[in-house]
Amino acid sequence: MPKRLIITGDDFGLSPEINEAIEQAHRRGILTTASLMVAEPAAQDAISRARSMPALRVGLHLAVVRGHPALPPEQIPDLVDSSGALQADLAGTGFKVFFKPAARRQLEAEIRAQFELFRESGLALDHVNGHCHLHIHPTILGMLLKIGPEYGMRAIRLPYEPFAQSWRAVRSGFKTRFGHGVLLLPLIALMRARFKRAGIVHNDYLFGVNDTGHLTPERVLALLPYLPQGVSEMHFHPALALPASRPDDENPDRIGFEAERELSALIDPRVARALDAADIRCITFADLVPA
Repeated sequence: MPKRLIITGDDFGLSPEINEAIEQAHRRGILTTASLMVAEPAAQDAISRARSMPALRVGLHLAVVRGHPALPPEQIPDLVDSSGALQADLAGTGFKVFFKPAARRQLEAEIRAQFELFRESGLALDHVNGHCHLHIHPTILGMLLKIGPEYGMRAIRLPYEPFAQSWRAVRSGFKTRFGHGVLLLPLIALMRARFKRAGIVHNDYLFGVNDTGHLTPERVLALLPYLPQGVSEMHFHPALALPASRPDDENPDRIGFEAERELSALIDPRVARALDAADIRCITFADLVPA
């Protein structure tokens, strides 16, 4: 049986430069899915582009940190900073929603509001994942599993990059790869069990966890031979060069990203040929859902 690979562009809707890169990567390259941030400034542009690309499957990139909320900030005071944006502190948000009932109520309302905005787009919901992979948090995941099925959610990203394959392919960042691939295994096992009970399909592995923003053509070509049997996902953060009038991406998560090089990887003929040579079949999350 051929190995299967979902190739995703995250942060769809965050900026026009990201939206254009995702469109190019799908029309000219190997990108099969995109994850939409529904409350970001360029979300409507992303939705319009997605409607013109029926083969591109789109999911919800749920943001509870480091983004803009769907709800007015005054309705979710525990989740936002003084500017009204979602807080940047992942650990702080995680502690709040675990220990503070008011924060949990606000979080549930914000998650529902983002699903509502996705529904209003008219796009079919291919999958759901969390910005900064924060859906690995047990409380956030529980709310996602409670609310998501009401909006047609049938697939979620499992953010697990296996240590052995990742390390052998790249031979750098040992501590980070070991931490993500071994130390997080108890949380990953819990996620798998909860997905199974809820009847939610998922990928088996996620490549790019340890190389976020640096999936250059060379890095992708190094990783492809090490993909395990089963269903892998490789998530990218492509973007065009920012215009001179915008020297900063205005998003701290993307500082230092080789976003243009990630776009290059998605449209590089060498990568497409490597997929064919390795008999790796490119799919979407929808392909995992039973008929």
